[in-house]
Amino acid sequence: MDQNKGTQDMSNLFRRIPSVNELLESEPLKRLTERASRTVVVNGVREFLGRMREEVSAAAAEVPSPSELAERIAEWIARAEQPALRPVINATGVLLHTGLGRAPLAEEARQAVSEMTAGYASVEIDLASGKRSQRMDVVDRTLKQLTGCEASAVVNNNAGATLIVLAALAAGKEVIVSRGQLVEIGGSFRLPDVMQQGHVVLREVGTTNKTRLADYERAMGEETGAILRVHPSNYVIRGFTESVGLEDLVALGRRHGVPVIDDIGSGGLWDFSRYGIEGEPLV
Repeated sequence: MDQNKGTQDMSNLFRRIPSVNELLESEPLKRLTERASRTVVVNGVREFLGRMREEVSAAAAEVPSPSELAERIAEWIARAEQPALRPVINATGVLLHTGLGRAPLAEEARQAVSEMTAGYASVEIDLASGKRSQRMDVVDRTLKQLTGCEASAVVNNNAGATLIVLAALAAGKEVIVSRGQLVEIGGSFRLPDVMQQGHVVLREVGTTNKTRLADYERAMGEETGAILRVHPSNYVIRGFTESVGLEDLVALGRRHGVPVIDDIGSGGLWDFSRYGIEGEPLV
């Protein structure tokens, strides 16, 4: 009998929850719909009611009046619509914190962004000829000036860049990499997975703490497509260790006609050691 009464009480509580259409006709949600997308409001009402039904089912919580419920939902949707990105203070001790946007932009950079986004800009127009250009031309030209590279391509993350290079230079072939450099970076990007997606065959050499030039030499063969060196930017192996320098790897690659890929992580365009920031390889 008590169980039947409890079931009946629960059923009564569920019946007291207004419908989506009834709530949308309330003044708080009408006002919200005038300044926000109706789709956003409708989805917000449905999500809120779904959570309320779960709470009622779990704890037999009281159901507020339709007017009070409408006010709560309107406030909840308004809070959810606030920008997710907000200014914060970096007190982590990590200067270039990937979770906090890495480095803040300099004042000159912020001003340049503001000026270029306030109106139209010559993104893909050659002002001298008036003809269509490529939007990456200015980036390519700037990187050539800064680094002395022959050409460039820009993507928004290191894993994407590594994937493109592997697929372009060594698809279907073996890529030799030290076992101590099979890194995982933020976002659960693991180097073996990136190599698999680039359709290359991982050829591990050496051990976790020691890899010698002879290890690379023994792995060279007809199926070798590239040698890959990876900068371990988020961990350090100390103690009984040995690794091969970039110069020696490049010399080995030249002897065998095999390209050498140097994955330097974030990298730097100039030496920051004068500011106390050391260990970051230069581009």
